[in-house]
Amino acid sequence: MGYAGGAAAGGAAYYAAVARAIKASGAIVSVEPEEFLKITEKTKDPLIVVAKGGIFKANYQYLTSYRGLAFHTKAPRPLNLPSGAEVIAAGEIWIPT
Repeated sequence: MGYAGGAAAGGAAYYAAVARAIKASGAIVSVEPEEFLKITEKTKDPLIVVAKGGIFKANYQYLTSYRGLAFHTKAPRPLNLPSGAEVIAAGEIWIPT
């Protein structure tokens, strides 16, 4: 098998890994930062995972759960999180696409 076949196999493996990640993580809902804050304010003492990302321009990523769904947002600046929130700093938040 030549290089092209190996590249195709590598691409297939990548998409299979993404499909497994989606199945494992369940539904992840991407929302605007303002909507994310509304969701966290509805929860008593929400658990929020935060990571700083970006290659050329910094961004801040947030993940929380509410009523069995995971909610994710990305903002150009840090969000003002609710006072009772438990915040976990992560090195990275990876959302399958």
